[in-house]
Amino acid sequence: MKLFLPLLLPLLFYQLLSSPVLADTCPKDCTCPAQDSIFCFSRKDTKMPSEVPTTTEKLYVFKNGIESLSQEDFVELDSLEMLDLSQNKLTELPDRVFEPLSSLHNLDLSANEIVHISKDSFAGLELLERLYLYNNFIEYIHPAAFDGLQQLLELKLQGNKLTKTPALKMPHLLLLDLRFNSIPSPGPNDLQTPKLESLKLGGLSLSSLNEELLGSFKNLHELDISNNQLTTFPGVLREARGLVSLSLAGNPMGPMKWEDFEKLSELQELDISNLSLQGLPETLSQLFPYLERLSVAENPFNCLCNLAWFPSWLRNKRIQLGRTEETRCHFPPFNSGKVLERLGHREFGCPITTTVTTRTVKTTAVPPAPVTSVPSTTHAVLPAKPSNNPSMETDNDPPPPTPSSSIDPDLRSTFCPTNFCLNGGTCWLDNKGHFECICLPGTSGTYCQKNPPPHEDFPTIIGPMEPEITATVVTSSSILLDLHRYIEMRPHIRGVTLTYKNLSGLDKRAKHLNVPPSYPEYTLRGLQPNSTYSVCASPLGESGGLDRVCTEAQTVSQQRTATGARLEDPKLTTMLIPAVAILLLLVLIAVAVGVACYMHKKKSKGHLDLECDPSQLELEGMDNGALPQKQEIISCPSNVQNGGLDYEMPLMQDHCTANNNMNSLKPSYF
Repeated sequence: MKLFLPLLLPLLFYQLLSSPVLADTCPKDCTCPAQDSIFCFSRKDTKMPSEVPTTTEKLYVFKNGIESLSQEDFVELDSLEMLDLSQNKLTELPDRVFEPLSSLHNLDLSANEIVHISKDSFAGLELLERLYLYNNFIEYIHPAAFDGLQQLLELKLQGNKLTKTPALKMPHLLLLDLRFNSIPSPGPNDLQTPKLESLKLGGLSLSSLNEELLGSFKNLHELDISNNQLTTFPGVLREARGLVSLSLAGNPMGPMKWEDFEKLSELQELDISNLSLQGLPETLSQLFPYLERLSVAENPFNCLCNLAWFPSWLRNKRIQLGRTEETRCHFPPFNSGKVLERLGHREFGCPITTTVTTRTVKTTAVPPAPVTSVPSTTHAVLPAKPSNNPSMETDNDPPPPTPSSSIDPDLRSTFCPTNFCLNGGTCWLDNKGHFECICLPGTSGTYCQKNPPPHEDFPTIIGPMEPEITATVVTSSSILLDLHRYIEMRPHIRGVTLTYKNLSGLDKRAKHLNVPPSYPEYTLRGLQPNSTYSVCASPLGESGGLDRVCTEAQTVSQQRTATGARLEDPKLTTMLIPAVAILLLLVLIAVAVGVACYMHKKKSKGHLDLECDPSQLELEGMDNGALPQKQEIISCPSNVQNGGLDYEMPLMQDHCTANNNMNSLKPSYF
């Protein structure tokens, strides 16, 4: 039913507009789906709509180009509860302009050009609960501008040019957003909001926090202090037991001390992106037993064996990893650039021990040794990175190094990096200070990375499982996906949602397609050449992407012939030959028809009014009604993030989207 909702809503709007009652009361260039709601979007008018019915409760006038307001625009609208004036060109709010709106509960003035807020800008709005002023140019707010808003629950001021924290005395305020301004850390005298539940102070360039202020909030559940200049973990947060959501991303905090989080066991959302983390402790699962969403993007992860637990923990606990594509390995070289969540256990290079019996192999994982720093007096030189070119490798690897007795064997193992050698190899420090690997019998290579050949006494090691989605045929503009295995493993799904995006281009926005389970193969078309695409499949209707499987494929480059024609595939030649033959046949038939008409004219002397209309001659097998008709293409503007802020949707959106689907409305705090 959800699939047909975007198609049914526009029809419902037109049916309601055809009603004589609504059509008579609806303002010009607006739509009225109900008697108490009016939608006036993209009107391209600098003034408010006139003749708004007095019974209107919800008035949406966003993206109109309105430049000014007056009190006369709202006279007799004392029943209005919702007013959306976002995405207009308002530069100021006249004093007491909203005073006639005595019943107003929600006011959205976001994405305008407002510069200052006066003392009486919101006079008369005693019942107002939500006020959105984000993404304006506000530099000054009068200290008493919000004094009359005693019932306010949400106040959003992010993305302005404030240099001072506005004084707030609001006994019922629950959400305050001050992100991306230039204000200092607010103190207890600035924010007298005892019931505050959500406080967002990201992007303020704060080097410290007022811990007295944070300690005064006894009901704080959500805290965002990301993208500041905090060098240490705020001590007051060690006792913030009620926090459910915490963002520390983008602060130069240095090495994390995980004991700071011991009392934050109720966290459900945690963002520790861009904190220069190289690894994550396995105790994370015990620290946050209720965690549902975790973001660790933009960290230089060292994807060795001590991090092998992480992807399986995410899957087993069904934790959603935020910004998955930006969470990649930086080291070692054979894992560099790979998406951390998609690595298999074997790809972390965990060493194994093998106990051999007759026709039996028993394999167990060995936990990594603790990392010990190398003394500054020792200069260790890592061996060169193995070549990725098969032609450069030979089957005859050099023999393993012979241990030397000139260095204490205990010191050799101490100096070696953890998990340096693969397949059970032993790391060895030679007399020249180089690290080398002593490989087990049957393994070889610089890091012992080559497995032994199959033998009857050594069963072949089973490789990774067959991928659930694969790209089978790739051209410069299309990718053929094989979904057989994905659908077979989920026999009861209603369909497959395909999400794909171009990782190589400037526009990395994801696109979505819904495919029925009767289509085990599907072709993505209209792609860019020579680009890497990420394609993910998830069950239709699933929220959170818990059962999501992804793959990557790169489209080929377009080739040009000497004449400039584009050739994407050698098969194109076989397609062009029949097409050219058919075209030549049609030309010959047209010539024959023309000759016939000419001969007919010469024979019919005196009948000069006889004309031969080729359109009246029907060719066998040709259907004139099958000719394509010209269609009007309507393009929609893209939604661009403003100033690096989280994108805030208006309280009611334009219905024009890239997917031809209705955008769902973003709920407010409640």
